[in-house]
Amino acid sequence: MIRDITIGQYYPRDSFIHKLDPRTKIIGTFIYIISLFLFRKFIPYLVVFGFLGLIIKTSEVPIKHILKGLKSIMFLLIFAVVFNIFLTPGDVLWKWGFLKITRQGIEIAGFMAIRLILLIMGSSLMTFTTTPNHLTDGLEKIMNPLKKIKVPVHEIAMMMSIALRFIPILLEETDKIMKAQMARGADFESGNLIKKAKSLVPLLVPLFVSAFRRANDLAMAMEARCYHGGEGRTKMKPLKYHKQDAIAYIILAGYLVVLVLVKVVSPF
Repeated sequence: MIRDITIGQYYPRDSFIHKLDPRTKIIGTFIYIISLFLFRKFIPYLVVFGFLGLIIKTSEVPIKHILKGLKSIMFLLIFAVVFNIFLTPGDVLWKWGFLKITRQGIEIAGFMAIRLILLIMGSSLMTFTTTPNHLTDGLEKIMNPLKKIKVPVHEIAMMMSIALRFIPILLEETDKIMKAQMARGADFESGNLIKKAKSLVPLLVPLFVSAFRRANDLAMAMEARCYHGGEGRTKMKPLKYHKQDAIAYIILAGYLVVLVLVKVVSPF
């Protein structure tokens, strides 16, 4: 279960997507996520699935790595779908006691499941193809205009990058702690959901201790290298747009145009 969480993991490849400027990938992912909520018809989502499949194929990231990230949200996905199917008012299709299934509930649950799956897959692809350092630089460049109103752009980007980088590290640490406690007789598998949740409580103390230790080591390393914020700092590899970024923006614009056309002409 812990190994199924893929957020923050980087998959090294030399693909077209990996070579894109991080700003292009961040803006593209943001536009992609917004596009998921622009329509309530099933046909446009086929276009989104096709577009996402093409991007995954181009990125050379194995589809099993993308799908692995869905396992971690499966419980949330099933809960949300069941909740909407049985508790959404509308035209009743089936009823038993206080439970009822409505046409509107099935429709809303279907859209929610599709959007959540596509959102997780698209977001995971960005982290698979972009290193934390590049994400930091890209976020900082995108938020540069906010410096005029005294927003600490560099610090915000740095915190987001460190948090993203710490996710796989802490997940690996959690897995090690679980295996060590299972070797000592701890049981994390048997019992109902509440019992399983209680059995995870002993993991929290060593995990927090490990997290604070790593954070303290990182802070000391940054101080030893005379880190004092982003003011006046230069970059060894400044971000520059290239030809492939222009191609990516054209493809993204074409994707939006096709979505709008399909939305207009699609009957359902």
